[in-house]
Amino acid sequence: MTANFLLAIHNVGVAIVAPSGYPADDRVLARGIALLQAQGCQVHNYYDPAASYQRFAGTPASCKAQLEAAAANPEVQIIMAVRGGYGLSRLLPMLDLAQLAASGKLFVGHSDFTVLQMALLAQTGGGSFAGPMLCSDFGREDVSAFTMQHFWDCLHSTSYRITVQAAGNPAVDTEGTLWGGNLAILIHLLGTPYFPQIKNGILFVEDINEHPYRIERMLLQLLHAGVLAQQKAIILGDFSGYRVTDYDRGYDFGAMLAFMRSQLNIPILTGLPFGHVADKLTLPVGAHAELVSDTTSFQLTLSAYPGLAR
Repeated sequence: MTANFLLAIHNVGVAIVAPSGYPADDRVLARGIALLQAQGCQVHNYYDPAASYQRFAGTPASCKAQLEAAAANPEVQIIMAVRGGYGLSRLLPMLDLAQLAASGKLFVGHSDFTVLQMALLAQTGGGSFAGPMLCSDFGREDVSAFTMQHFWDCLHSTSYRITVQAAGNPAVDTEGTLWGGNLAILIHLLGTPYFPQIKNGILFVEDINEHPYRIERMLLQLLHAGVLAQQKAIILGDFSGYRVTDYDRGYDFGAMLAFMRSQLNIPILTGLPFGHVADKLTLPVGAHAELVSDTTSFQLTLSAYPGLAR
């Protein structure tokens, strides 16, 4: 990283919160905090290992308190999730989403953090950032330079352009609201007040350990619920970790993709570097997106989102 790049990071206040699962290894947590501090960030850690409860980082009340304290801290600009797992859904009835959105903090995470991101978008129109988390990304022994660079570049801008080399996609030239995240979480929220009603959207999704038939089933549920008819395009991120068997007889991710493309009147693109992978983009949820694609690559131009350069 250049000296100017590090200077831009210096003194950024980052709050660490754990509204879902607890870190399985406290050494990974410490390594992620140390990395942010080494970059000049002022880290405010609201996670207390002693407060962990069952498989969660705390009780619903204590996890809610973490989010509220981080949002109320005037020295904090970024609120980052420690990890995903499960747990944020328990907090939804307790959260003052309007107050969280009004704090002006930049909420960052993925996986189970999609719950909060979609709730904020649905209830307040507030944006957030689908991006790295402390343990799985910044606490790694081999931190991805790609992830780090895109994280800071995106947050230090209010407009951002991404070019992805990806073969086999349809030609697309469209624009709309960028939204999405973990596919299973979107299905979990469907039909609730926490599911955003986005028209003319560009929907991005990812998941892990989901067999292609489960991915198909979830996409079909969005289709049958009328959600996909409101979108301009769908972009698939990483869907790794599954295993096909002899029973599938050739039904794999490619077969699922071909079937879904035959069912939809909107384009489905693949190859987005996002999900439960080391190299991931940071994507401003709720931003305006212009999507241009050909058979070798696609480009996302993102704008109208709040960044650190405000």
